Formats: sequence, structure tokens, C-alpha cells
Amino acid sequence: MRFQVNRDVFSEAVSFVVKLLPQRNPQPILAGVLIEADGSGLTLSAFDYEASARTTIEATVDTPGTILVHGRLLSDIASRLPNAPIEIAVEDDGGITVTCGSARFTLAAMPVEEYPSIPEVSGSSGVVPADDFGTAISQVGFAASRDDVTPVLTGVQLEVSGQSLSLVATDRYRVSLRDVPWDGEAVETTALVPARTLLEVGKTFGHAGTIQIAFSGAGDREIIAFTAGNKTVTSLLIKGNFPPVRRLFPEQTDHYAVVNTADLIEAVRRVSLVLDRAAPLRFTFSSDGVTMDASGSEHARASESVDAILSGGDEVTLGLNPQYLIEALGAVKSEFVRVTFTSSDNANKLSPVLITSQTSVDQAGLDSFKYLLQPNLLLR
Repeated sequence: MRFQVNRDVFSEAVSFVVKLLPQRNPQPILAGVLIEADGSGLTLSAFDYEASARTTIEATVDTPGTILVHGRLLSDIASRLPNAPIEIAVEDDGGITVTCGSARFTLAAMPVEEYPSIPEVSGSSGVVPADDFGTAISQVGFAASRDDVTPVLTGVQLEVSGQSLSLVATDRYRVSLRDVPWDGEAVETTALVPARTLLEVGKTFGHAGTIQIAFSGAGDREIIAFTAGNKTVTSLLIKGNFPPVRRLFPEQTDHYAVVNTADLIEAVRRVSLVLDRAAPLRFTFSSDGVTMDASGSEHARASESVDAILSGGDEVTLGLNPQYLIEALGAVKSEFVRVTFTSSDNANKLSPVLITSQTSVDQAGLDSFKYLLQPNLLLR
């Protein structure tokens, strides 16, 4: 095999396909990138049995063929080569040479015949706006659990209903939800996608115009595919029942406070500096604004107030995880935020707060982002 390819195009393609590979793979063969060269150009692929990435690029192919080479090493080399065309060839001794200007590397070939087949997807599909979908992933993905003990909570649930695609994530302490327009088959479909994979899709495809999403497979090999332009990412779905968290969102939202988002973020960051790790921050919402109070070890104390408008009810005092709140405020993406105090049928259980966007002091945001955060018990 021998081909020539543009340095920047090749470097970007290799970087894309290796992003989804785990840093440490128990099977060395899965650390490889498969490069297939034919008359139409190059196809680069990576697969670890759970997620795959594939892209096609233009190249001048002198001798068609297929090679498998260590992905991260090739990516590191390609990103540092001089600004000149790259030539890659398989030598008589089986080694793979990478030549660019006066730079020359020789890499070991990995056995192509041992590499697994890249999954193909052919099922129901639809199209979503890439910018909306990328934003939605960033607003929801961080709320998924990072604890593998409960695999279903490490994913983001995608739910197709009519002309809407919902993204939902929870780690038991919070729930994040966002809807985006869906243009495709109006069949009700759900897919539980690993949050790590979906976050990479959002970063990579967020400015692609549109993204095609396809569902395929059955049983233990259900997969989902995301395609934009010449790039495709597939992911094996997480098996299990995602908790019915939608019912936790309240119908009535009459008792709430409206606060400037940036002011609240900065105040929470400052006051929480004295908190012990994992301790809640005390918030008091009143007609005078919102006051934050914290006390920690070494007899350190802090307090700060931020202007807020309270509507529909009396003063409220509660404890919230400051990091969870900051992540929610960063996801709101609006100048103001509405903090709604929900009610519960259980008098012995704290009711969650609902966080939504607010474009101005008196006008709710237009997007469908919703975030529920469970308060913590405050020690008196």
C-alpha cells in the first residue's frame, strides 16, 4: 500500500477516530487505527467493541491496501509533522513508513485480520440541528453519574416522541432535561447512550449543520449512530431501565426567585471556598435577595448576598451542593436564572428546586432546559 495525503486533513482525521478510544485498552489490537486505501481515497476507523469512529478523506492512492497501526502514536506523529504532504507506504519487510518533508518514521504493522468488524447501522433515523444538539448534550451530559456501580445512570437517555428528541440524565441527586427538534420517523424510540461517548459527539459535531441519528440492532447489540458530513460515530447502548425521572418535574411553578446568573455563580464560588468537602451551602431566598452562608473547618465563615426577585411565596432557606448548582447555572446559558421551589406530598422529604433559563427579570427563557436539584439537610 502507498498513498499521499494532505498533512492537516490526515492529522484531523486520525485525531477524530482515536478520541473515543480508552486511554488503556485490555486488548492491544483495539488501540489500532484501521486505514483502508482505495480509488476513492482513505477510510480511517477505530473500534473498541463499545464505540466506533469512522471518517473518509481524499488522498492520492498509488497502491490500494489496508493497514492497522497504533492510533495514538500515529495521531501524535501526524500532529507534529512539518507542513508538507504525507506519504505512507508498506515496505517489503512489513513495516509502515510515514514520510513528510525530511521527517521519516517507521512504525510496526498490527495484524489486520485480528481486528473486529466495524458496526454498520441501518435502521430508523432522523435529523437534528447540530448546534441545538451540541448545546443540549452540554446541558445534560454532566448530570450523568460517573459511578459504574449503576451503569444505567452513567448514560444519557435519548427519547424520540413525535417531532421532538429529549435528552435526560440523572445521578440520583439531580436531573437534567432538554428537548431539541427531531425531523424524521415519528416512532417512539429510546436509547441509553454512554455519557462519555455522547459528550465527544457534541464536541465534534456541534458545528456541523445537521446530524443524522440512526438506531439499529436488537438484544445485547443495540447501537446508535451519529453522522455528520464524512464522519460517523457509533455506540453500543447501555442495557437496563432508566428511572422514570420525568414525573419528578412539577406542573406548577408559582413560587420562584429570579437571579442574575453570572452574579450568582461568582458569589457561590467565593462563599463555598470555606466549606468542607461535600458540605452543603446555605441559601436564604427572601424579598431582599438571596443570601449565602457557609462555615467550615479552622473556624472560617463566609456570607454574601445577591439581588434577587422573589415571587409567589414566603422566604425559603435550604442547603444545596455548590458544585452541582454551579454546573447547572453554567448550563442555563442565559443572563438570568429562575430557581423554582417545588412542593412535595411527603412532608418529611425535602422538595427539589427547579432551575430554568430566564432571558430577563420578567421573561422566561425560550429553550426547554430543565434541571432539578435535590436539597441537602442543613445542620442547625
